[in-house]
Amino acid sequence: MLGVMSEGLSLQQRLEQARRRRFVGRETERELARAALTTPDLPFFVLYVFGPGGVGKTSLLHEFAHIGRDAGLPVAQVDGRQFDPSPDSFLRAVCMALNLPPNTDPVDYLASNPGRLMILIDTYELLTPIDGWVREQFLPGLRGDIFIVLAGRQPPALPWRTDPGWQAMMRILPLRNLDPTASRAYLELRGVPAGQIDAVLDFTHGHALALSLVADTFDQSTDVKFRPEVAPDVIQMLLEQLVRQVPSALHREALEASALVRLTTESLLATLLKQDSVHDVFEWLRGLSFMEADRRGLFPHDLTREALAADVRWRNPDWFAQLHTRARAYYMSRIKVASGQEQRQLLSDLVYLHRDNPSVRPFFLWQETGTIFTDAFRPDDLEALAEMVERHEGQASAALAVHWLSRQPHNVSVLRGASGTPLGFLARVSLEATSAADRQLDPAVDAAWSVLQQKPLRSGETATLFRFWMALESYQSVSPEQTRLVLNMIQDYLITPGLAFSFVPLADPEFWRMAFEYADMERLVQADFTVDGRRYGVYGHDWRETPPLAWFELLAEREMNITPSSPRSRAGSESIIVLSEADFATAVRDALRDFTDTTALSTNPLIRSRLVLAVSGDAPPAARAAALRTILRETAESLQASPRLSKFYRAVYHTYMQPAVTQEQAAEVLDLPFSTYRRHLRAGIEEVTMRLWAREIGNLETRVA
Repeated sequence: MLGVMSEGLSLQQRLEQARRRRFVGRETERELARAALTTPDLPFFVLYVFGPGGVGKTSLLHEFAHIGRDAGLPVAQVDGRQFDPSPDSFLRAVCMALNLPPNTDPVDYLASNPGRLMILIDTYELLTPIDGWVREQFLPGLRGDIFIVLAGRQPPALPWRTDPGWQAMMRILPLRNLDPTASRAYLELRGVPAGQIDAVLDFTHGHALALSLVADTFDQSTDVKFRPEVAPDVIQMLLEQLVRQVPSALHREALEASALVRLTTESLLATLLKQDSVHDVFEWLRGLSFMEADRRGLFPHDLTREALAADVRWRNPDWFAQLHTRARAYYMSRIKVASGQEQRQLLSDLVYLHRDNPSVRPFFLWQETGTIFTDAFRPDDLEALAEMVERHEGQASAALAVHWLSRQPHNVSVLRGASGTPLGFLARVSLEATSAADRQLDPAVDAAWSVLQQKPLRSGETATLFRFWMALESYQSVSPEQTRLVLNMIQDYLITPGLAFSFVPLADPEFWRMAFEYADMERLVQADFTVDGRRYGVYGHDWRETPPLAWFELLAEREMNITPSSPRSRAGSESIIVLSEADFATAVRDALRDFTDTTALSTNPLIRSRLVLAVSGDAPPAARAAALRTILRETAESLQASPRLSKFYRAVYHTYMQPAVTQEQAAEVLDLPFSTYRRHLRAGIEEVTMRLWAREIGNLETRVA
């Protein structure tokens, strides 16, 4: 196809040219837009297009854009999937679509700059939270020669249809399936055999996405046979046909993999398929008509994604589980080396793997988070954040928020929009850094501290209370800001060194019960608290019992079951023992002494520590003893990397791992005075113990490795 295109065109121009070559029908809709754009005075200002998924709304908007450009107009195209449903994010997207210089106010530009232009807004149903702002503030502030097209799945909300002003200034355009003439023209254009077209028309009834899937199927094989029957789920039937007709098993696996993950890149696809190079397969995916792309990768149309994912989960659950495991491993490996916004985006991709679980689906918004970003707390944020708390929780809570924002400002993350205005925030309290006066002042801190006394923190450990978390408008309700705040919490679980326990207070704990139980967060009634007559419920998690790696594995198991999770169904958590630092040091010395004795090692308390269970799981005691022996050996050998410490390693090695008969003989082997040998041995044991303790209480390398 590229060979018949004009030379010298940009890739964007070639994409537009290819789209136009395949566009058929919709003459009435095209003429409506063309007539409106070419009249001296616009007969109406908003064209509201709506119709079910796959009916062709996006293709029609592309055609409208061509009509606008043919008329010599600037055209701005934005998609509700690419930004948060907030005024700031929306305006930023419009600014970028118009190619305005940085720091340009798009509202001022659209209100004052002369000349007709066209703004197309796709997937408008995702912008429902700001529909009122668009209708009442954004659009009325525009010049009278700007033509707006809104396209979504739902008809316009009642205020659009009942307001006398909008009744006069808006046209509502329901989009239906293509008529038989246009459907036939499309199939002929795509090269579907003439003898098959009537059967295909009877099968698809003019559904645009279904027609494109049929054409894709014939692209793979000319032996496809369609019968004139009405299928209960046309998309599902067509995808099954397409999967059977793909060029190879590898292509089929790539198609199925793309349905599982949020966005597909070449590197991710190579991991999912366990192939060194997938460039050709990736390019094949990109060429499928139901595949779309954004700046981060490819994704299928939502109807095809749902059908593909449901099909592979039902038809081949083992393969689905393998894809899930490989995707999780890919994200975890990237999360380990990423930071900031990139890490949060990867976490979002990881959480997306759980989107179909009924315990998760209602509590997250999956669209791109656009220009909302996480930033550090600034002193001049104090007043705005305090007002946010007072608005949602009252004056007493606001006073407590001021206390903690001032006391631990480094523990505060602020969500901002393009203008820098706080749109939400997360205020953590490091409980081990609180004083008796702090605990007396704040009942939330006092209650969490009391729970911790049942399992006191060990040296080097920390406990986090997410004391305040809320969005400016939606508080703790489901919203893009809430989704981002939860991702910040998960990020903390991964990167906080020595995190032993976390507490999350909620104004409505019952609403969140299903999601928090799925996430292995225990309902801690004893940590509930009351401020100004309002009671807050608390969920918590002991990361010493179930560290992040085991936690993600548990969530993966629950996702594979695809049923609401049962409370506290942790596997093997009862076998974990939490040792104090002194007891841990004693256990390490005993384990070194018994290094060659499997029976003795099997009774060492370290075999029930997080350190060992992280690698051995619920294996029998002898297998855990073997794992402990390996950990001891590898940790001791790590001392050899330092010239200063290598002499300590040799003392440990010849005493415990390849032991001499007596310590005196070990000193002779090392050619050391006995007193020097004893000093080296003592230092070696201390160094091994310190390194093992660091792994036991957790750090970034061991928590996400």
